[in-house]
Amino acid sequence: MAEIDTSSGGGKGDGKVRAKKQSARVDMTPMVDLGFLLITFFVFTTTFSKPNMMKLNMPEKEKDQNKPPETAEIKESNTITIIMGKDNRIFYHQKSSKNLTPELLNETDYSKDGIRTAILKAKVNAIDQTKFTVVIKPTDDATYKNTVDILDEMAITKSDLYAIVDPSKEELDIYKQKIAAPKQ
Repeated sequence: MAEIDTSSGGGKGDGKVRAKKQSARVDMTPMVDLGFLLITFFVFTTTFSKPNMMKLNMPEKEKDQNKPPETAEIKESNTITIIMGKDNRIFYHQKSSKNLTPELLNETDYSKDGIRTAILKAKVNAIDQTKFTVVIKPTDDATYKNTVDILDEMAITKSDLYAIVDPSKEELDIYKQKIAAPKQ
């Protein structure tokens, strides 16, 4: 039990009889209990910050598992491929990865006059705009912020058909050649 002793020693030697002072004893146990109760209350009632998540809409699973999945042939004229690189650099092309050269890999930025304009231009020039597809290929150098930015562009440009896939070996080779070359 914790207590504070405030008793005085009492004088001796002068011969007078004095009234003995009562010691004022303060018991600190209830105060400590109250402190722990308050700490416990605030710990249990505090809401911790919730992680921010971006919702990614995925297609629903087929109910009939025996049915083969539908495959749609996507033509090059209906697609644009976006390669995200390091230092907020972004590249795009509309060719097959086998026919790709460093000259065909166009560089832009994440601004509205950059990748957004390229996506909208490719969408307008597509043969079938209902099947226009954006293929997003982040490299190991791309950041999470870049991925969020490009997904925002998908919402802004109303590009409903898009896929996030790994870049092919040919595209990575062309990308490395492009980033090694000085910016123009």
